[in-house]
Amino acid sequence: MMKNLSWAFAENFLGHSAIWYKQLIVAFLIINPFVFWISPFAAGWLLILEFIFTLAMALKCYPLQPGGLLALEAVVIGMTSPQAVYQETIANFEVILLLVFMVAGIYFMRDLLLYTFTKILLSIKSKAILSILFSFTAAFLSAFLDALTVTAVLISVAVGFFSVYHRVASGKQFHHHDHDHSTDSEVTHDRRAELEQFRSFLRSLIMHGAVGTALGGVCTLVGEPQNLLIAERAGWNFIEFFLRMAPITMPVLACGLVTCVVLEKLKWFDYGATLPETVARTLSDFNAEQEAKRQDKMTALLIAQAAIGVVLILSLAFHVASVGLVGLMIIVLLTAFTGVIEEHRIGHAFEEALPFTALLVVFFAVVAVIHEQHLFTPVITEVLAMDRDLQPIMFFIANGVLSMISDNVFVATVYINEVAQAFKNGVIDREQFDLLAIAINTGTNLPSVATPNGQAAFLFLLTSALAPLIRLSYVKMLWMALPYTIVLSIVGMIAISVAF
Repeated sequence: MMKNLSWAFAENFLGHSAIWYKQLIVAFLIINPFVFWISPFAAGWLLILEFIFTLAMALKCYPLQPGGLLALEAVVIGMTSPQAVYQETIANFEVILLLVFMVAGIYFMRDLLLYTFTKILLSIKSKAILSILFSFTAAFLSAFLDALTVTAVLISVAVGFFSVYHRVASGKQFHHHDHDHSTDSEVTHDRRAELEQFRSFLRSLIMHGAVGTALGGVCTLVGEPQNLLIAERAGWNFIEFFLRMAPITMPVLACGLVTCVVLEKLKWFDYGATLPETVARTLSDFNAEQEAKRQDKMTALLIAQAAIGVVLILSLAFHVASVGLVGLMIIVLLTAFTGVIEEHRIGHAFEEALPFTALLVVFFAVVAVIHEQHLFTPVITEVLAMDRDLQPIMFFIANGVLSMISDNVFVATVYINEVAQAFKNGVIDREQFDLLAIAINTGTNLPSVATPNGQAAFLFLLTSALAPLIRLSYVKMLWMALPYTIVLSIVGMIAISVAF
């Protein structure tokens, strides 16, 4: 009985994740107290490495559970205190409001966003132009909305088109007169080739769009969660944040869009596939059918969402309130003017952001450990001892490398807090603090496109229902993101060197 119960407990622990992963997490939890007893400083660094490991293995198990267990243990054994975790959370309350309310608010604007991307995909015939428009539109939306939500819209669009294709794949649309004299094997082979081309087309388009969310997300204080942290520490509003980042973000945006076109033209790194003509006709016919069915009620709904979208952009641009409160306003307006009045329908909007919000609070627990044990003080001291002109570029590189293997929100939180403390202690002046804040923001946002671990939007894409449909694996995403990683990192470093 006890043996069966123990086995059941072991199976339940961290669910269906691999046995070796479960064993490793247990080993972490066992060894940490002993290391802490010997050296609190070493135990703190070990905890950071363990936490980064849980982020890197996010595809095996969502980091909230293993990372949360490590954070709980850190509190229990005295590496930090509940009060310190609470203070870190309160200090970053505006970011929590952003994730809870803004992402939920944009959920109710999906009809308009889906409509926009659908029109773009079907009206542009050139793949290169289509790709750059997809990337630019994703960048523009991510500058004002949340990159995770924009990625969710891209996924919804692609899944929708894939569903339409499969719905008619066995219908009469694919039994044209051209195949009347073909054998069944030839028809099957043609369809398989067509399907693979369609998959490659969607895969490249989605990756362009995903990178676009990074290009736009780095530009404004609402583009990524850590941007708001940095802006809050620096005391920048929406316009000031944009203007301070522009010397780096605008050249990077331009070079990113050029890279998009070059990849499509040269067909490198699995880019360049075009939409098969048969599929294009099918999707166009389906869209025309939907347009014919559209009623005045749906048109009114789209107009209302567009008008409230303008209110959102103006509210953010003029900083009329905290970003999270603006998100709450958008929820009220969108639900009121689109007829969403049932509690359970409103509740669905919050499902997307709350797991990541919980994970972010676990981040803050680890940050509390870093503060309590002064873990980053030697590293920050070493960098700040360098020549003043070298500091921004070194911060960009350090943040970029760590963001490739960890989560950029975590990295940015740690570094901006340490730099803010250095400024408070008089180690650096205000001008240098501003330059380092810019380097931290760009360093955590740009090179982090290298892996799905770096950006929540990329991880969301990889773990979505779309990924297996278009054959987007972890390795494939690494390969397709590589040229963007190289270009964005190099241009970012050059821009920082030239501008500052």
